[in-house]
This record gives sequence, structure tokens and C-alpha cells, in this order.
Amino acid sequence: MPPLRILIVGSGIAGPTLAYFLSLPSSQNQQQQQQQQQPPFHITILERAPNLRTGGQNVDVRGAGLEVIRKMGLEAKIRASVTDEEGLLFVDTNNNIKATFPADKTGKTQTWSSDIEILRGRLAEILYGMTNGREGVEYIFGETIQALEQEDGGEGKVKVRFAKAQEEREFDVVVGADGLGSRTRALAFGEEESREWRKSLGMYTAFFAVPGVKTDDSWWRWYNAPGRRCVMTRPDNEGALRCFLSVVKEDPRLLNVLHKGMSAQKELMKEYFTGAGWELERILKGMEDAEDFYMDQVAQVKMPTWSKGRVTLLGDAGYCASLISGMGTTLSLCGAYVLAGELKSHPDDIPLALANYENNLRPLVTTAQKLQPGAPWIVNPETDWGIWFMNNVLGFVSWSGIMKVAMMFGAGPPAGAHKLEDYGFGEVPAVGG
Repeated sequence: MPPLRILIVGSGIAGPTLAYFLSLPSSQNQQQQQQQQQPPFHITILERAPNLRTGGQNVDVRGAGLEVIRKMGLEAKIRASVTDEEGLLFVDTNNNIKATFPADKTGKTQTWSSDIEILRGRLAEILYGMTNGREGVEYIFGETIQALEQEDGGEGKVKVRFAKAQEEREFDVVVGADGLGSRTRALAFGEEESREWRKSLGMYTAFFAVPGVKTDDSWWRWYNAPGRRCVMTRPDNEGALRCFLSVVKEDPRLLNVLHKGMSAQKELMKEYFTGAGWELERILKGMEDAEDFYMDQVAQVKMPTWSKGRVTLLGDAGYCASLISGMGTTLSLCGAYVLAGELKSHPDDIPLALANYENNLRPLVTTAQKLQPGAPWIVNPETDWGIWFMNNVLGFVSWSGIMKVAMMFGAGPPAGAHKLEDYGFGEVPAVGG
């Protein structure tokens, strides 16, 4: 049987993880594969950016996601790259601490800060390093898909036209791992349906880094300003401070500016946050020069099915839980692992493999997408009084230890809510830090 040709659109977290597991021999067919002297899959990873995107903010790896990392032999390497975030502080305009929620460095309890907090770009570099040059894996940068055509009503191969090269290739499976605004989702399922399945949470966030100063520490700080405005700063291990500016409001300008470029987006954020207190003067000044600035709508993707014929979706493209869930990276890692396991288990029955992928992962996705009641509005008050009340409630919860007990009983992100199936991948040697 010739190798199955797999196209993965997107080289972020989910895509390379899928490629890695697909390129591994399964323990039960390792001997057979060695006799064949060829990998069971030929994997092409398509990335729109001209090179690997190494920017991005802090992401966390939790529960089942950590289990996937361990199966890849990457735990030590990833732990050597963490930001060492100590936990979360809620602060007022004078930087007075109103509530403290330390991270559980043992990883036994899921707190706001995970025991593994790592910059998205660094994680992407590690995963790229594990797959680039691997037999049967091909990366193509600066390219995207222009059109998809499925033969025999989705039962046959998928014809894909590349936008830049105007080249047409055939694949046995196409995997869209191209994020919340997935082009693959729109091409396979339709533009209108794709938009309908993207559920806005009424929140818009800008992300960027500013130069660090000596007074920066290892705590995640959360500051609320009236008008449902929120500012967060988080430590990194590269000499910068990672910043988040969020607005929870149904202002049409916030949606429209997403299509107007970085300068217009920065100008709107400056309008919203000028004079908001705390460290906004420093943060807004740093934003002006930030080349890694990125702004987007905070949303979830909820689809009745993730596959159509031989096209399937992975990670945020198919089941984004949103950044406020704390589960995005974990879902991407788990989804890649499960999809690889099913494709390797049923290479001669792709529809069964894709159906099993969804059936096995759907319970974890459903749990991850259940946000806390009232989120994100409840933690972004409209008035000064609302902020005062929230901070005092959080202060009591922090002081009393109620939150620690609640987290121990599952109030945190549900990273360990479901166990992953063992797909019998071969032994993977650990990769050191």
C-alpha cells in the first residue's frame, strides 16, 4: 500500500504535533513498516507565513495535554523553556494587590496559572524542530490553499490548488489546523456556515510585548478599568513583558477594525485605554513600537461535525474553546494525538478514522467549551463600584483558601476530565532541555 498523502494547513501547535505522531511507527506495525522501508504517510505542512511564526503570548499545557507532551518525549525540554510564572495577582490602579492566586507548581491542581506556562513561539519552535527534516514530512512556507475539490462526493481524493504556485495536488486527507479564522473551514463547509459556527463572546483583545524593566517580576497581573476594560501583563523569559488589552463591549468599531490593519487597531486601543490608570502610560507607549501586535475577537467555534468527506479540522479551526478557557493548547495537542492515532489505526478506512477522532475527542471539547457562568462579562465590571466589589470578593476568596479547595475539586480548567486512549505508538526517547 503506497503512503497516504496528508496535507496539514497550519504550522502552529496542532499541525506539527499531528505530523510528529503520524511519522512515528506504531508498535504493532513497526516491524512491517521496517520491511516496507517507507513511512506509511507522506505529510505536507502548508504555512501562510513566509517562515515559522515565533511570536505570540503565554500558553499553558495542562492535564491530558501534558500527557501528549510526555508521549513525545518533550517534557524536560518544554519545562526548561517555561516562563516561571508565580501565579495571578489582581491589582488596583495604584498597583495594590487585591487578591493573590499562586500557581500550583506540582501540577496536581489546575489553577489560573499552569505549572507549564511557555511562550507560544517557543513551543512552536520545539515542535517544528521535532518534525522538520523528519522522513515523510515536508514543510512549505509562504503558501496557502485557494480551492478544494473532493472526488466522488467526499469518498475519493481531495484536489487542492495552492494559491501562490497555482499548483494542483491530490491528497488522501486534508487537515485544517489554521486557527480560529480557518480558511480551510470556509472552503470545505462554506463561508456562511463557517461564520455562523464562530461564536463571539463579546470580547476583543490586543496582544503585544513591551520592553521589560527591573521592577517587573514573575507574576501575572490583572487590572480592571471602568467600561469593561481589562489590562493584563505576564512575565516571559526573554526580557519583555507580555501585554493584553481587552474590551468587553458590542462596539461595531471593534469588529470592523480587525480588517483595517495594525495601525488602525493600535489607534482604537489607544483611544480606549488612554487615561485608564495603572501602568497604561508605559504599556501604550510600548504598544506604539510593538511589531508583534495582534488583535482579534475572542470567540469559540462550535460545529455539528468537524469533518466533511476527507477534509477535517483540528484545534482552534474546528473547536476553539477561546483564550479565556485556558484549554486551547491542550485541546490542540490532544486533538492531534487522537487524530494521528485514528488515522494510523484505520489507514484503509478514512471515514471511520475521522468519525472515531470526533467521537473520542468530542467529550473533552464539550467540557472545555463550558465557560464559567457569566464569562467574560462577570470579571470585567462596568463601573468603579463593580470593580471594587469584584476585587473585594476575590480578596476574600484568596484569603480564605476557598478557591484552592474549589480548584482541588475541579473548579479550574478541565484538563484532566477525560483520559486519552493509548494508540500504541512506539517508544519515544526523551529530549532533554
